[in-house]
Amino acid sequence: MQSIPRPENKTPSSLISDHVSRILQEGSIAALATLIDGATNVGTKLLVAESGAHLGRLGVEALDAAVRQQANRFLNSREETRVFHVSEFASGLTEWSNAQILFERIQREPRLVICGAGHVGASLAKLASQLGYRATLVDDRAEFLTRERFPDELIELVAAENWADAVRAAVGNGRGVCVAIVTRGHSEDEQCLRAIITTEADYVGLIGSKRRTNIVLGRLRENGVAEEKLRQVHAPIGLDIGAVTPEEVALAIMAEIVSMRRGGKGGSLSAWRRDEKNGERVKGKGGTGERVRGNG
Repeated sequence: MQSIPRPENKTPSSLISDHVSRILQEGSIAALATLIDGATNVGTKLLVAESGAHLGRLGVEALDAAVRQQANRFLNSREETRVFHVSEFASGLTEWSNAQILFERIQREPRLVICGAGHVGASLAKLASQLGYRATLVDDRAEFLTRERFPDELIELVAAENWADAVRAAVGNGRGVCVAIVTRGHSEDEQCLRAIITTEADYVGLIGSKRRTNIVLGRLRENGVAEEKLRQVHAPIGLDIGAVTPEEVALAIMAEIVSMRRGGKGGSLSAWRRDEKNGERVKGKGGTGERVRGNG
């Protein structure tokens, strides 16, 4: 891995801060590892870019090398933050085994590209914006894309002359982008999905009944789209919360997206009460941790 050169007049912390700013400006991705609990060097940082280039150090070279490898695995997991004990990913570092390292994903604010500006798409764009996502609405009906409907200037409105071209341009390579396909029909769904199915989008969801989504996925399968790519599509889109209204459907979709990005399980936080009765206990805070079998 290539080490990023450090100017003599820059401290490690200021240089890392500069590079974090540059990564965000360029739209790149990196992991920032911070030693938060250990015998020495607490607070030291190591920045690992997606390319493998790195800057800073936490301790001995063996520790730094192990952390760089773990940073790559962390980036591939698509999680936002995670705390690891060194013993979870490195062996032979006895003096560091109990040290804890915080991994943070360095990336621009998440984006949500919404195909379809009907009732669900409109509700989804507004909710996504409230949750800190940069929302982009794409539709081929210009009359649906007005500032009267969407006064929030942070919501980007894209009038599509051609669905595939417009969606492909909005999604780009897909990194850091979630895509919700909520158009008005099979044909529009298929055009949008076909346009972005091979990108690196963090999340792709397709609205509709099982029958409708199976029709669209089946057409792509017949046209040679790899099964692995089709399995990555969340169809039907959203978590099962019994949603009926457009606002509720938007909530179900955002709940699934947030769960995916944050590493959630999508279950009820109160499940630990039932688990206790069944002889299980939940490890971790808030009932979101790993379940382990207990003795009651």
